[in-house]
Amino acid sequence: MADSLVIARRLRKSMTLPEIALWRELRRRALEGLKFRRQQPFGPYVLDFYCPSHRLAIEVDGWGHNQGDQPARDEQRDEWLAG
Repeated sequence: MADSLVIARRLRKSMTLPEIALWRELRRRALEGLKFRRQQPFGPYVLDFYCPSHRLAIEVDGWGHNQGDQPARDEQRDEWLAG
């Protein structure tokens, strides 16, 4: 878990433009008044945005998620989260 916290802190400082734009809306509770956390450690993963009250995760998968082995890793993440 300690590694996830370090990664989450680093990711909070290096958010992509789409993540920044979405966070700007989520942090002012523009989505039905729900409260989200950004770069939330969750098991072996760090979720881009997470609403604990509804167990809702939002992942912003940009162009980098189409490179190398990332599509397979994203599929594993999605399966793990669905389980």
